[in-house]
Amino acid sequence: MRKGERTKELILEQSAVLFNRQGYASTSLSDIMTATKLEKGGIYNHFENKESLMQQAFLFAIQKVEARYNTLLEERRDAKSRLKAVLEVFQSFLTDPPIRGGCPMLNAAIEADDALPSLRPSVRRALEGWRTAIKGILERGIASGELRRDLDPEAFSSVMLASLEGAVMLSKMYRDTIHIERVLKFLEQHIDGLESKAFLYAGG
Repeated sequence: MRKGERTKELILEQSAVLFNRQGYASTSLSDIMTATKLEKGGIYNHFENKESLMQQAFLFAIQKVEARYNTLLEERRDAKSRLKAVLEVFQSFLTDPPIRGGCPMLNAAIEADDALPSLRPSVRRALEGWRTAIKGILERGIASGELRRDLDPEAFSSVMLASLEGAVMLSKMYRDTIHIERVLKFLEQHIDGLESKAFLYAGG
């Protein structure tokens, strides 16, 4: 990796943490300069403006989350264990976050709704990516006969994602992991009940 690429990576890594912990609007260029030990020109040599840096830092954070998920998926082939990998990723936002500060989608979504509408499309794409991933796992599980055919992947994916994001929010707000633990237990029970009877009888 060239020096310029290493510098840009450093800026993104430090900025992603600052934005995720302090908020996009509340994080100043001075904060980023302090964290990276770079001057203003050294930062803007790689990013057109703060808006560009925010967008790319958010994508950097999302890539870190996706990398965590992909690692968990490596040894998992069945639908149930893949769905539970999603649960583990969201649990890790509180216990061992890929990016310090919690869930980057949830944190950015709060600001993108009103204060930073320009960030909204990126946040929406990230959330939709998770919902689509969950939906895809369900659809493939139904097609293979592992999961019940009466499942509604569209509805289940929305409920699962909303439950997980809500649980992360409550746990952060109350500073108590009991909320994510309750939702994880609830979802795990539902996931265990998704298997088709034919699959169970076949010893799948």
